[in-house]
Amino acid sequence: MIQKDKQIYKFSAYGFLKNLRFFDPFIILFFREMGISFFEIGILFSIRSIFTIIFEIPTGIIADSYGKKNSMIFSFISYIISFIIFYSLPQYKFYIVAMILYSAGESFRSGTHKAMILTYLKFKKWDDLKVEYYGYTRSWSQKGSAISALIAGGIVLLTGQYKFVFLASIVPYIMELFLMISYPKLLNEHRQNREKNPLLKKIYRDYKFTIKNFIKAFNNLQFVKSIFNSTLYDGLFKTIKDYIQPMIKIYALTLPIIFFTEDKQGVIVISVVYFILYLLTSAASKHSATISKKFTSIISAVNISYLIGIFLSIAVGIFYLVNFKIVAILIFIFLYVFQNFRRPVNVRIISDNISYNVLSSGLSTESFLKNIIQVILAPLLGILVDTYGVGIGIAIISCVVFMLYPFIKLKSK
Repeated sequence: MIQKDKQIYKFSAYGFLKNLRFFDPFIILFFREMGISFFEIGILFSIRSIFTIIFEIPTGIIADSYGKKNSMIFSFISYIISFIIFYSLPQYKFYIVAMILYSAGESFRSGTHKAMILTYLKFKKWDDLKVEYYGYTRSWSQKGSAISALIAGGIVLLTGQYKFVFLASIVPYIMELFLMISYPKLLNEHRQNREKNPLLKKIYRDYKFTIKNFIKAFNNLQFVKSIFNSTLYDGLFKTIKDYIQPMIKIYALTLPIIFFTEDKQGVIVISVVYFILYLLTSAASKHSATISKKFTSIISAVNISYLIGIFLSIAVGIFYLVNFKIVAILIFIFLYVFQNFRRPVNVRIISDNISYNVLSSGLSTESFLKNIIQVILAPLLGILVDTYGVGIGIAIISCVVFMLYPFIKLKSK
């Protein structure tokens, strides 16, 4: 049973505010409104992933070496500038710049906040509560997403344009800056050298120490497999997840809602679906520990959930292809829910197999590999969707990831 102290509410508030990204339910529709093809959208997502890769490991090392709070503060500043560009500069070349800044934000944030939570649990001697604690805080992230979907729908209906969702997203991220400043000093954990050495020598020694311990972690085959088990599945999910938007929009046009225009009808249905979707994912995160205990071990939970998730992804494509759109959308919703059960379990497996003094670097490497997968899959999916349609594209991509399972299956120990 987790103890709800002051800090867990701050961790939960972080997740809630972070997920007030009002552009999420409409990101593909925003780009389509700007006249961008699915392939070009895939390139933008790929650029985001490439620069996240470029920034990822260095930012993890910086967080471990010079402070996790400092890293998080820089992250939110990058996000805010990115949102401003998306809103005010409607050209493809500027969207590329915005994606790069967004990547910087993702890189400084991803892995770092999870490491802060795990550091706090170690300090409180609550290591055995990793899944429960992380699942609880993640549930608040999904509640934020649920509220965000409704607000985003209202913004689009009132303004008639998707771009205003980026302007509105600036407000909660400014609040995140002040929340991060209020975190206790122990969560700004970093190595400090008391000797009076030159600055560059200190930097070199810190980086050498971090990289040495980080490389050592890759001698652990279980750690390597746990990383790839997580990144392959998550990379696929992140690549296909936004394609639920055009699915819902097309399906919404067939509904007998006569009080709204076709565009407004699509916005309303998308907002409601995302609201319900995120409420369900919130419950899945909160109860992830209970669900994982139904499996014979944490390792079997990771392996079996990988297979279930891939088969569901293939099913989405097949049902959409044969014109059972509502079934495809319902399975897609379940995939979102399923991801929020699986994610806390993966975080536990990875953290159990790596030293705490390079935890930010380890989790950042997970994001690093996840983004490599997205760099490959996003443009490929875009080409397939432009050529053959959404259903075939998702089915083919999912089959490719399924064939890699024998190489990343975790062994019981």
